[in-house]
Amino acid sequence: MQTDILILGGGPAGLSTALHLARDYPALTPRILVLEKEHYPRPKLCAGGLVIDAEIILERLGLDVREVPHVDASAAHFDFAGRGLTVSVPKRHTLRIIRRDEFDHWLAQKARTAGIQIREGAQVKKVIPDGDGVSVETDQGVFRAQVVVGADGSNGVTRRCVLPNAPVSTARVLEVLTPLNPHRPAGSSPKFSELEGGRKGAYFDFFPVPDGIAGYVWDFPTQVGGQPMRCWGVYDTNLLASETRPPLKQPLSEEMARHGFDLDEYELKGHPIRWFEPTHPLAVPRVLLAGDAAGADPIFGEGISMALGYGCVAAREIGAAFRRGDFSFGGYRRRVLASGLGQTLVARWIIAQIIYLLKWKWFQMLLWRGLKPVVIAVAWLFVLNWGRRL
Repeated sequence: MQTDILILGGGPAGLSTALHLARDYPALTPRILVLEKEHYPRPKLCAGGLVIDAEIILERLGLDVREVPHVDASAAHFDFAGRGLTVSVPKRHTLRIIRRDEFDHWLAQKARTAGIQIREGAQVKKVIPDGDGVSVETDQGVFRAQVVVGADGSNGVTRRCVLPNAPVSTARVLEVLTPLNPHRPAGSSPKFSELEGGRKGAYFDFFPVPDGIAGYVWDFPTQVGGQPMRCWGVYDTNLLASETRPPLKQPLSEEMARHGFDLDEYELKGHPIRWFEPTHPLAVPRVLLAGDAAGADPIFGEGISMALGYGCVAAREIGAAFRRGDFSFGGYRRRVLASGLGQTLVARWIIAQIIYLLKWKWFQMLLWRGLKPVVIAVAWLFVLNWGRRL
C-alpha cells in the first residue's frame, strides 16, 4: 500500500503528530495513515498523569480532555521519607490522572473525526528507508511511504531498524493498582468516608535514591471502570546502575506496607522507559522519531505531555519537508532542541544528573525538605509551562 505519511504507533505521540498535521497542513490529511499494532481500547501500562502542558496542547487542538474519565489531584507532594514540599495550583487541579486505554481510544476517535486514517492490528516488523521513500513490512503486507514517523514507544521497531547502533538511556518501572483501602476487596464500592479519608493528591517520594535507585516511588489516585483506585509504582533512571542496589520492588513494597498494603497481594507489572539525551540522534533521512521512541522526561519518566509535544514539533518538520521537497530531516533535532519541548527536556536532563547522582541522604533531605522556594522556582522556570512556548 502506498501513502505519503506513515505514522507507526497510535498512542499520544503518533496521534498528536497526525492531529497537528491535519490542523496546520490540512491538504496533507488524506495522505496520512496511522498504524497501530493493537485494537482500541488497548491496555497500556502507564501511571497516566497529565500536567498542565498536556492540557494546553490538547486545548490548542480544540480537544477537551475532561471528556475522558479522570481523577484530579489537588496537589503534588515531593517528599523524602514521607516529608517534603507540596505544590498546588490556585483554583485548579495540579495533576489530572487518566487511564491510557481510555485516553488513547478517545484521542484516536478525535483523529478519525479529523479525517485521519487509522489501521488497527498492524504489527510492524521492519522499517527500511531508501533514497525514494520508506518500506514498512508488517503482518498485513508492505506499506510504502514518503516519510515515516516512529512513534512506537520505548520498545519500538523503528528506532532499532534505523538507528541500530545509537546509544540509549533506559529507565525501569514497576506499577501496581490497588483499592483505596488495603482491607477492601478489589471491585467493591468504596464508602464516601473512605474517599474523604484517603490520602489526597499525588505523592512522589525519593527515599530510594541513597540506596542506589535513582528515582522515586509514587502513589496517585486513579479510577478503573469508574471505581476509585490507587496507582503505585517505582521509577529508576538507572543512572546509578553501576552501584549495588536492592531489588526494584523493595522500595515499592516498603512504601505500600507503610500505608497498610501488601504488594504480594496485587499484580505487579513492569516496563522500560527510554529517556531523552540531548546528544542522541532523532532522525535519519525520511524517518523521524517522536514520543518515547525519541525520549521521555529523564527526571520523572513523564511521557504523555512530552509525546503530545513531540507531535507538534514533528508535524512542523514534516510540513516544512513537503513544502521544500527535502526529506533529509537534518534539522529535526535542532527544531526539537529549540522548541519549548526541547528546552524542558534538556533542563530536566541536567536536573536529573544533579538530583540522582548526588545521592547522599543529607542532600536529598535538604533538597526536598529545606529548599522549597528554590525547587519551586526551578520547576516553574525550567520544568513546567513549556507547552505555552510550543
